[in-house]
Amino acid sequence: MGRVKKTRKFAQVKRLLNPNDARLKENKIKQRAKEEEKKAQAVRRVPQVASSLFLQHNEALAPPYRVLIDTNFINFSLQNKIELVSGMMDCLYAKCIPCVTDCVMAELEKLGPRFRIALRVARDPRFERLPCSHLGTYADDCLIQRITAHRCYIVATCDRELRRRVRKVPGVPLMYIVKRKYAIERLPDQGVAS
Repeated sequence: MGRVKKTRKFAQVKRLLNPNDARLKENKIKQRAKEEEKKAQAVRRVPQVASSLFLQHNEALAPPYRVLIDTNFINFSLQNKIELVSGMMDCLYAKCIPCVTDCVMAELEKLGPRFRIALRVARDPRFERLPCSHLGTYADDCLIQRITAHRCYIVATCDRELRRRVRKVPGVPLMYIVKRKYAIERLPDQGVAS
């Protein structure tokens, strides 16, 4: 006896569901995720405005002014031979309390021996030390985080990128160096003083 030939019958194959079939679980999950994403995009999230702001006027700013100092502001002040505290008082016509965060101090320490004078200036007892609770030592993010949380500071920096970021936060004035003097920007009472 010979072997029986097994031949496949024409067009008889295992039937599979189309991967795009609506009955599949994965497709239903993806469809729900798309719908939730559309709903989330439809809702606008507006950040809470500080209660101290009256339009663009910040009522939390009053003498004695608290000035948050960036790393490069100390360095440029030394290069232009400007004494920090007296220069700030001459610019603002009021008492100023320079504030230095832990991140700024850490940046100055990382910069090494070339910036030892700036580090010595930052350790001045007239400067107020502000502790940082976040991870990392990037001073720009630290300053932006602090001024968005508390709008009672003036930010002193010569860094263009940081100044651009600070301008996006309403009601926070900027201090920088122009022609060997301190200048203030966006302080409601004075405009730009030199």
